[in-house]
Amino acid sequence: LSFRNLVNLAKQDPALFTYENLRGWLERSRENLGVEAVDLVQLHCPPPDTFYLPEVHEACSRLVEEGLARSYGVSVEKVEEALKAIEYDGVTTIQLIFNMLRQRPAELFFDQARRRDVGVIVRVPLASGLLTGKFDRNSTFASDDHRAYNRQGEEFDRGETFSGVDYEVGLEVVEELRPLVPPDATLAQLALRWILTFDAVSTVIPGAKTPEQARANAAAADGSATTGPVGAGTIGVAAIWTLLKIIGPIVPASARRWSPALSARPAARPSCR
Repeated sequence: LSFRNLVNLAKQDPALFTYENLRGWLERSRENLGVEAVDLVQLHCPPPDTFYLPEVHEACSRLVEEGLARSYGVSVEKVEEALKAIEYDGVTTIQLIFNMLRQRPAELFFDQARRRDVGVIVRVPLASGLLTGKFDRNSTFASDDHRAYNRQGEEFDRGETFSGVDYEVGLEVVEELRPLVPPDATLAQLALRWILTFDAVSTVIPGAKTPEQARANAAAADGSATTGPVGAGTIGVAAIWTLLKIIGPIVPASARRWSPALSARPAARPSCR
């Protein structure tokens, strides 16, 4: 459960992130859900200033102490925000963007999250659908779809749309990745499984429009869909080296949001916590 509605109202006013406002929103959510306590509540991409307001995090910790929520976390846009957020003892989870096109969290943040025992929830794992391999240069998107109106960050952080990578460039990357896909898997499953090879990652939250898509996503977690030449236990090791060789020359440095230094590091051990 995330404080998304409050964020929409308080986008430009961190002063609205008060204990009273947070409690009122959470009370309504508890009533709607029919539960005594929400397992996890997250501040969803709050204004940057809130990361420097201890009273905001004290309010969230108070909600946990009072039993309205069992834990709280923060959803962020940038790695710098994630690093700042985990300085607060009450933060138990960070939700952020991480995928084959956006690898910067693996540089420093993952290590810090492990040290502090902070859970990592990965969102936008398929880069707004780019890493499903279902789009091409003729694909179109509805006018109210952010993939049509936010490609340059016109409405919100550019990294939320195709992970900040130019659409045409992303299509080139996808074509280079296709040979890595095992014969009994999909590109989307490969992308999800690759994320899960990083032991700092607690869970991945891909979108799904149908039960079939949800089941296919779940299959990537247990490796049942990745038993081909690049097996479940080695997908990360095999893919990361090839991936970096492919993307390095294709994706402009300004759009990568990761460092070339990552190419010198081996993939982490597989984990599907």
